[in-house]
Formats: sequence, structure tokens, C-alpha cells
Amino acid sequence: MRHRISGRKFNRRTSQRVALFNSLVKSLLKYEQIITTLPKAKDLRPIVEKIITLGKTSSLANRRNLFSKLRDNNLVAKISGPLADRYSNRNGGYTRIVKYGFRRGDMAPLAVIELLDRDESLKVSMKAMPESIAQTESTAKAN
Repeated sequence: MRHRISGRKFNRRTSQRVALFNSLVKSLLKYEQIITTLPKAKDLRPIVEKIITLGKTSSLANRRNLFSKLRDNNLVAKISGPLADRYSNRNGGYTRIVKYGFRRGDMAPLAVIELLDRDESLKVSMKAMPESIAQTESTAKAN
């Protein structure tokens, strides 16, 4: 019985799963938008939100805690600076997940996870989508 056991395992050992989410968190914070599978995006959201919330309070202890999780001084500076200013009036809900179609090889559902209130010129458009995903999106809208 799975009483009080939460979270997906993604067919990986613990160390591999931790490494996967560390790299996804770093990529999302660096580029502010990534494309991944829908289950990974749903499990990534609370991790990123906790990190941004930690960065909103500027203290040496919080910066050290962020560095211990991210291992990148540039990302720690970005979270403590521009992202903390951007989300100073927001109490959570820093990310958005948008369904993106299906991966061509295995039909896995894809999603775009992005930070809110970011630059509009960086958003993914239909022109930037891979051709196979754009076709599935257009056929889904037609039906």
C-alpha cells in the first residue's frame, strides 16, 4: 500500500531523479521558459516556486541556501535580484504550465513551463515550434 507516499519516480533512481530536477530548475531559471513533458513540468513547479520564495527574502543565509541547491552564483544573483523584484508583490504562483502537444517519437504529452511576467518577445510562437508539434497543434484546434 502506498500510504502517504507522494511524487512520481520517472523510472529513475533517487540520485538520477534529483539530478534531473536540478538541471530542469537551473534551465527554467536561466531561460525563464523550457519545454518538457507534462508530468515533469507538474513536479517541477513546486520546486521552482520554493526557490523563488526563498530568494525573495534577501539574507546571507538564504543566498547560501540557494547556492547549496543551485551551485551557480549567477543564478543566485538573478533570483535574489531581478526575480525577487519582479515577484515582490506576488504570494506564490510564479510559474505557468501550458500544454504544448505531443512528442513525435513516443507521443508523450509536452508542456511549456515558464515564469510569469517575463519579456513578451521571448515567448514561444507557432513559428518556433518543431514542425511535428505544430502539425498536431493545428489538427487539434481543427477538431
